[in-house]
Amino acid sequence: MDLLALPPVAAVLDAAYRALMGLTHLLDPLAGTGAAAAAVVVVTLAVRAALIPVGVAQARGERTRARLAPRLAALQQQHRDDPAALQRATMALYAEEGTSPFAGCLPVLAQAPVVGVVYAVFVHPRIAGHGNDLLGHTLLGVPLGDSLLGSLTGGTATMATLAVFGVLVAAVAAVGELTRRSVAPGGALASPAGPAVGPAPAGAPASPLAAPGMQRVLGALQFLTAAVACVVPLAAGLYLLVTVWWTYAQRLVLRRRFPLQGAAR
Repeated sequence: MDLLALPPVAAVLDAAYRALMGLTHLLDPLAGTGAAAAAVVVVTLAVRAALIPVGVAQARGERTRARLAPRLAALQQQHRDDPAALQRATMALYAEEGTSPFAGCLPVLAQAPVVGVVYAVFVHPRIAGHGNDLLGHTLLGVPLGDSLLGSLTGGTATMATLAVFGVLVAAVAAVGELTRRSVAPGGALASPAGPAVGPAPAGAPASPLAAPGMQRVLGALQFLTAAVACVVPLAAGLYLLVTVWWTYAQRLVLRRRFPLQGAAR
């Protein structure tokens, strides 16, 4: 079954296409041949701005989870031989505090439909029965519908392709490394306010992300995210690039607003 032929899907993609084309025409006097790429960046910024309340809720949730770390450790010790009881006790504790262990996933889940639409708009030559003029737009001579992997396997890669994707992938990997370092013990996100904030609760890492297991996950994610940027269309790669840098900057700001260490009880 062709999902694009389904009326609701076709309507969403057509609306996204027309919005991007309209924004491209609006930016054309300023951005010239890069107007469509600029439109993708503007859309990304608009989406992330709309998700600021979600980011604030996430930061509050992380502070709560950091405060609960000693109690969670006690529950793990108490129910170490009964996983079902541990799960019930853990969820009860989160419910009591009005938070969830999955709150950190909200920004990713909220953006997933947008990323999917941007991806679809820049890979299909026809949308809702009409041609896709967005595929004719470029960034520094590289079509927005091209991917690095597709260009290499198809033999169409040029020096411009390698240069543009090289910068994009390196920038995505760089923010992943910055994030990993900043949440490590002593990093900017682990303790942004410095010693004046006070010590972390006994037995708890300064940040839930600073635990050894999460450090390994973050180390892998920086490479996974960069790998994704190699296989998606350039337009989707731009969306990814802007959103990971926004996420990093937003976390720096919100961690100072909602410090993990010394959180009020």
